[in-house]
Amino acid sequence: MFLIGLTGGIASGKSTVSEMFRRLGSAVIDADKVAREVVLPGKPAWKKIKQIFGEEFILDNGSVDRDKLGQVIFNDDKKRKLLNSITHPEIQKNIIWKCVWLLITGHQFVILDLPLLFETGNMLPYLTFTVVVSCSTDQQIKRLMSRNNLTREEAINRIDIQMPLTQKCHLAAAVIDNSGERDLTEKQVVDWFKRFCASRAHWKVRILIFLAFVVLWGFYKFILGFFR
Repeated sequence: MFLIGLTGGIASGKSTVSEMFRRLGSAVIDADKVAREVVLPGKPAWKKIKQIFGEEFILDNGSVDRDKLGQVIFNDDKKRKLLNSITHPEIQKNIIWKCVWLLITGHQFVILDLPLLFETGNMLPYLTFTVVVSCSTDQQIKRLMSRNNLTREEAINRIDIQMPLTQKCHLAAAVIDNSGERDLTEKQVVDWFKRFCASRAHWKVRILIFLAFVVLWGFYKFILGFFR
């Protein structure tokens, strides 16, 4: 099994592309979904958020007030880094376990939907391919204003927090242009899906696992023979 990192800028259409890959049959791990899972009431990250940020960021039903927390971290770099230091380790552990399960169940590749793929860089050493979903800055602003009911200034501020989309495109192995019609985006997704399916990168991992199994089995047999 090999890993593919999928990222983009905020409101560039990454989730749309991720869902297109999923409908084609790809295994997809959505980091945003995992991020919501790790802050569920009672989870370690939830406890730290409650302790460090305070009760005012916890709703009556016990869940984290994501909207209120988002307003704070988008305007305070230190608090954003503090929240990331709480949630990112938990998110990474969760993603690793999901990858292990998908490996055991025989998937050829897994797409990791990671909004901050290049910003953090933590997963880059483990990826075979990186894919960026791109569109124009003006499209980002308009989509974000419509989706999150933001002013133009608020939308620009949220976009500016992340690494520029043009820079991500230069770093990626593949770019999917989501600035046009949906059919054009979907055609690009299908083309890349076919390339991933044709790749033999997963055999490297399978061979390494097989060799590791052989070594462990040999060691096990040696120990049994030693104590006989």
